[in-house]
Amino acid sequence: MNKPAHDMFPEANHDELSQQAFLRSFMMHIYEKVMPGNDVLYQSKIKPQFEKEFGREPVTRKEVREALGKEPYNQMWSSLMRTSQEMMYSTVRPSIERQMPALKQKASALKDEANTKSNPVGSLSLDPELEIPSYHTHADIHCKPGGYHTKTHDGDFLAGAEFDRTVMVYFHGKTGPLADDMGLSLARWIKENNPEFDPAAILDMGCTIGHSSVPYTDVYPDAEVHAIDVAAPCLEYGHYRAEALGKPVHFSQQNAEKTNYADGSFDLIVSHILMHETSHKALENIIAECHRLLKPGGLMIHMDVVGAPDPFGQYLCEWNAHYNNEPYMGGLQDEDFPTLFSEAGFVKDSFFMEQIESVHLPKTMPEVMAAKRAEGVVIGIGYYTIIGSRKAAS
Repeated sequence: MNKPAHDMFPEANHDELSQQAFLRSFMMHIYEKVMPGNDVLYQSKIKPQFEKEFGREPVTRKEVREALGKEPYNQMWSSLMRTSQEMMYSTVRPSIERQMPALKQKASALKDEANTKSNPVGSLSLDPELEIPSYHTHADIHCKPGGYHTKTHDGDFLAGAEFDRTVMVYFHGKTGPLADDMGLSLARWIKENNPEFDPAAILDMGCTIGHSSVPYTDVYPDAEVHAIDVAAPCLEYGHYRAEALGKPVHFSQQNAEKTNYADGSFDLIVSHILMHETSHKALENIIAECHRLLKPGGLMIHMDVVGAPDPFGQYLCEWNAHYNNEPYMGGLQDEDFPTLFSEAGFVKDSFFMEQIESVHLPKTMPEVMAAKRAEGVVIGIGYYTIIGSRKAAS
């Protein structure tokens, strides 16, 4: 994992790598050995007791949360999960801080190189006056100190560099050498399932540092790829990262609820785990903005953690709202997406919600995973949920 995937990737020295290796092992232990106990506890104790008291199974995530929350085992698991998340940043950030001078030198060299080109690879546009939405400022998203948008001075892209490293730690390097599994999986799925679709302009909303944006330049090499986010340090680092990779992505600091692009600017609009970092009102605005920005017949697809059919699965999503500073993770489970999309103007019959295969992660069908977890075994699922629709052709 320490081998740099690109020239801007923050490496780790021996001691830092050792700390991060321990953290990965600790997180895997929680995921594989501790977390399954919640399933066993729910099936063997919580659900039977609930049925005895109320004459039915739990039907909402709130009922599951309130019952499980009283159990010492669940409290232990929650504490370990939160602790491991905080440890990730306390372990990675000092390493990034140590390397910032060198990273800035690399960024400066990339900038100088770009300035000598008559046709630059990509671009970066920042807006210091942009108001950061309250759903980003009221809590440090993912428990990341300062969140993703905080910068202390011009040229400060520490938050972005830190994210590049922590993603590799969090996913144990299993999302590919460029941690681009989400974007690559969706881009390839679109290509395979829409062979006649050849977008000339693509927009990735909530791009962070562009992990998921870059793959679209490979799958659709003739398309112009734009990527927006509200977090300036992530966009700045993402720009230098894309330049180091030689990928033409145009990064712009904008709120997905209301952008400065003209009507009908894009053929394809995507996002990768953006929706659960917003709010219900913001999501309404974002879907409406997608409709405005799409050309007639354009395609909109959002990938997110949603769609669990049972209250226990929904509880696992909602847990992040209470303990991992992702406040809308629970509310997103209740969204009526077909109505939301149709009210924004999308063709009602074009709505779809399905699971697609990951490119890098090992595949395990959801029903198999659920059965294994009930037995006390957790395995990678290797699938993503996507939700999409089309704008009318005319």
